[in-house]
Amino acid sequence: MSELQISLLAIGVAVVLAIYTYNWLQQRKYRRKFGAAFKHRHEDALYRPAVEIPTDELLVEKMEPAVPIRISISPNESHHGYTVDAMCALLGVETDFIAVISPKSPMSADALTLLWQQGFDLGKSVHACGLNAVSGEWEKVIVDSPLAYTSFKLALQLANRAGAVNEVKLMNFRKLARTIAAQLHADMALPDVAETAARAVELDNFCAAVDLIIGLNLLPCDGHMLSGSNIARVAEQYGLSLQADGAFHLVDTHGHTLLSLCNENNTPFQHHTLDQLHVDGLTLLLGVPRVEQPSLAFDQMVVLARQLASELHATIVDAHHVALSEGSITLIRERIAAVEAEMRARHIIAGSAQARRLFS
Repeated sequence: MSELQISLLAIGVAVVLAIYTYNWLQQRKYRRKFGAAFKHRHEDALYRPAVEIPTDELLVEKMEPAVPIRISISPNESHHGYTVDAMCALLGVETDFIAVISPKSPMSADALTLLWQQGFDLGKSVHACGLNAVSGEWEKVIVDSPLAYTSFKLALQLANRAGAVNEVKLMNFRKLARTIAAQLHADMALPDVAETAARAVELDNFCAAVDLIIGLNLLPCDGHMLSGSNIARVAEQYGLSLQADGAFHLVDTHGHTLLSLCNENNTPFQHHTLDQLHVDGLTLLLGVPRVEQPSLAFDQMVVLARQLASELHATIVDAHHVALSEGSITLIRERIAAVEAEMRARHIIAGSAQARRLFS
């Protein structure tokens, strides 16, 4: 075999390996995004030998879009369901990498200009809180705020639904914090990067184990397709409204999504195409960690699913399009209650502001 042939063969092998590696990485990315959040390493209520039930009757194929916690708001506005000061109270070593910077004298938000410029390149939400020189309270530091602060906390969130922050990002954040402290000639306290990275992985593993999203499918009884306009009419009748993500949402008293109704094939609903749209089925979704009292929310979900099924002449089915039994519903509810208890034991209450930022 000539050198040219050998070179061409080597190039071909390299190309194949590159394509394979790229595909593997993409698959791993989407498995992590849509699957890892639902792994559970403990005994699962759906795996009891005394009851034979398909485990995928508990549907976990879809997630709500992540909502980044990165917008500037005024001191009186609420932010993801909690006030600005309350957001600062959520920060802690279990959920954030926190750099504490203490200038020699009070300073304004201009001291954190470098953070505003570079902080959003770190892959996770970044928060800046300041100790108000007048009130003595910690509050979110807003760009161009004229207030003076005697100390700053710069926090990088350790995990969300995209996974755990990695050690490189932590080191970059530490470097950024050190640069800011040096510019201010300020004292600084920093946690250990390696220990924080390990804590981030542990937190992410816990969140992945309890990140349950329940889905109940609705299929037409006689096989006919459901019209978009009829779906919208029935959804509105039961308090669901079409939102920008292309799904109908039922919100709680705080304005947070309790349940969402979407096209089973993920095609978004749009106001201007409802009259022309016909779908094979619907999926009603409940994001367990993000709702208050998820066991009761599931009860409400089942009632709503039955109401929608009745109005739309549909059947509630599992992932295999088999009618969902009362026994299956009971097992799912037990699993939700177990997750709720695990979260409570970890001091992360389902539906709380802390839960919503971790499961975003």
